Amino acid sequence: MDIIEKLSEIFKEFPGIGERQARRFVYFLMSRNSDYAENFSTLVKELKKDTTQCSECFKFFISNSKKEKKCEICADQSIDSSTLMVIEKDSDLESINKSRVYNGKYFILGGLVPIVEKNTNRVVRINELIKKVKSEKNLKEIVLAFSSNPQGNHTDFYVRNQLKSTIEPLDIKISSLGKGLSTGTELEYSDNDTLKNALKNRQ
Repeated sequence: MDIIEKLSEIFKEFPGIGERQARRFVYFLMSRNSDYAENFSTLVKELKKDTTQCSECFKFFISNSKKEKKCEICADQSIDSSTLMVIEKDSDLESINKSRVYNGKYFILGGLVPIVEKNTNRVVRINELIKKVKSEKNLKEIVLAFSSNPQGNHTDFYVRNQLKSTIEPLDIKISSLGKGLSTGTELEYSDNDTLKNALKNRQ
């Protein structure tokens, strides 16, 4: 396998990128000068070096110190600690946070549960979520915010079942995003009004 094939395989691992797009990325890099390629590789290395994962919500964030364990959202004392929104990935958190329609805490599940998957612990952070729920003293509601597609619906069902025995004794409500998200919609691509209506109509 030559360098073009190797790079194409790496780009194919990116979300939503197929073989044709992956090769376009490789050819684009080949068309740029050596300074561009060097700067690109340096930034990738720096990204990994400066990135920390939040100990509370598992969000990746740029940290000035490896001793910094909480992201800016979890460290914010003004955040509403009575609600916890469970989402698939970092980009979903970013979209919702930018829309300013929600002011509670987050938890990044790390993926959606495949419909035929048996070893779900390898796919999502369900054990960490249960631990998080138990540790939140002021928690009143958990909002499940997944993409409106079969896998998102399956993940919603799975998380509800896994949390049931934990939240019932604590009298914690669990809800899902309501009308506003069209079937098949990816959460990270939803506009502010759509997110606002989906959150407002959660049930």
